[in-house]
Amino acid sequence: MLIKTYDQTGAELSQTSLSAEVFGVKMNLDLVHQVAVSQMANRRQISAHTKGRGEVSGGGKKPWRQKGTGRARHGSTRSPIWRHGGVVFGPTKERVFEQKINKQMRRKALLMVLSEKAKDSFLILLDKLNLESPKTKLMKVILSKLPIKGSCLFALPAMDKNIILSTRNLTGIETVQAKDLNVLDLLNSKYLLMSKDSIKVIQETFSGKSEARSTKYETNSNDQNSKSKTIKNL
Repeated sequence: MLIKTYDQTGAELSQTSLSAEVFGVKMNLDLVHQVAVSQMANRRQISAHTKGRGEVSGGGKKPWRQKGTGRARHGSTRSPIWRHGGVVFGPTKERVFEQKINKQMRRKALLMVLSEKAKDSFLILLDKLNLESPKTKLMKVILSKLPIKGSCLFALPAMDKNIILSTRNLTGIETVQAKDLNVLDLLNSKYLLMSKDSIKVIQETFSGKSEARSTKYETNSNDQNSKSKTIKNL
């Protein structure tokens, strides 16, 4: 797949070839939905919390004696049926909404969304972007010259303080490191802006080649162990 490459002035320089392993994955909506829902659940913050009868203050003394008063028997003023007592079956902070998704599923869904961004021309590629100092006004001018009309996610090849500070006050612009890309952030932004260096980071992080190398090494080591055992037996 070929994609246009721009410079900081918005001029088209050339076309860059994208790897089919990363930007040519067929879409599976069910998998992308499952991963997105799990990420939203994992980011959920629990704020509602009610206290049970064992957490509210007071209630250490029996209100009145067990018998002889003509009133109903009670052991504590912190009972749920009393005013200012504990809450029964209320929301607590102990609730867990996390959902586990396998690493391969997360990676596959991410590659699917990246492929759709590139296929629908929502992937904007820069040759490079360098800012000598954090300037929001300068960053706004650079973005205005690019074919971006809507929210945008800026994938950085590495931590760049000048770019992060220049974009944090711009509405609809978010920054993230390329190694930390995820399905939810991509779906929340219409455009994906990155440099050529970011593509290299994405391929190294999510293509799975490193795992293939480690698997190959483990296989070779197992073969060597088996050979050594055979020699010892002889």
